[in-house]
Amino acid sequence: MEQISKKLMNWASILEDNTREQAVTAATLPFIHPHLALMPDAHLGMGATVGSVIPTLGAIMPAAVGVDIGCGMIAVRTTYDVADLPVDRKPLREAIERAIPLSAGAANQGVTREHTRERLEVLRGEAERADFDPATYAKRWELQLGTLGSGNHFIEVTVDETDRVWLFLHSGSRGVGNKIAQAHIKVARDLCEKWWIDLPHRDLAYLVEGTPEFWAYIRQMRWAQHYALLNREEMMDRVVACFADWLGLSDAGEVERVEEINCHHNYTEQERHFGKDVWLSRKGAINAEAGRPGLIPGSMGTASYVVVGRGNPVALNSAPHGAGREYSRSKARKTFSREQLREAMVGIEYRDTDAFIDEIPAAYKDIDRVMADAADLVEVRHTLRQIVNVKGD
Repeated sequence: MEQISKKLMNWASILEDNTREQAVTAATLPFIHPHLALMPDAHLGMGATVGSVIPTLGAIMPAAVGVDIGCGMIAVRTTYDVADLPVDRKPLREAIERAIPLSAGAANQGVTREHTRERLEVLRGEAERADFDPATYAKRWELQLGTLGSGNHFIEVTVDETDRVWLFLHSGSRGVGNKIAQAHIKVARDLCEKWWIDLPHRDLAYLVEGTPEFWAYIRQMRWAQHYALLNREEMMDRVVACFADWLGLSDAGEVERVEEINCHHNYTEQERHFGKDVWLSRKGAINAEAGRPGLIPGSMGTASYVVVGRGNPVALNSAPHGAGREYSRSKARKTFSREQLREAMVGIEYRDTDAFIDEIPAAYKDIDRVMADAADLVEVRHTLRQIVNVKGD
């Protein structure tokens, strides 16, 4: 761990100059308590660094939570070994791609599953209690429950060090969460301008606790966080059904879920740290309090990890959320080729397309280095290797 300043602690051994500068700037805000913590996968973000843990007193910065509110991972450990699986994995990948709409803006054509209806009913009730209509942000929010998205979102079939099969996916709150975030980021900017608040960066605009705007954001953000969690659950139900069908089972219920972990890495919760109750925003970080299970995915084609938190107080009980980008998407597309992606994905069933060049593992930090930096934050329980990968364009 490196102490960059009195208000900034850093666990990233790979830290670009512009990322460091961005974090230093955010740490100067007067309501940071006790300090900002940079995770091992830290990289440049919008206003606040991706891979940062930001505790605040009496204020919250919507951009520091991020635009994919509640984004995170879910993993299910099954009773199957890799030797139990059919050799041809392409039918499973294609079945998952049919069952779950992929890519930006994708939506279901209708609500056809009972478990989808039940989750939507829960979300409707929560929205009513939060006193807002999600349709004012995204008319198709109901049809996007159970959809993946694009970018670094993925669905994978993986195998641990004992050859046990895990189902693993990464996604968030889709279009509705993005729209909620964007709307409140604008409100925060407008209010800071109205109140003549001199910000070090416009994306560090904040809402003051106790104001109607603050509580409106908190209510809607919490709703979006739950939407993201249920979105992952919904997709996992569909993945399990595809997996069961591929194995020739008559019902998805025959796939025993020995363990299930569902965790956010873009969110805010009230927590107590260094003697005070704070709003703790984890922007690209997971809760790693002592004994808490968590998930840290690598990039496309590399290892992922099932971990348990060590409860490091200086790190604000947090840990990294993944590998972290080393190349921007545009730079990655100019630097790497489709052939290089194929080489990186040898042995993994995936959709071979130019669309994923910017997701090549070489565009990300070395996940082994990230995990070495996180040694005092989490304990590794399982190391997962991919055998099937599904992504959206």
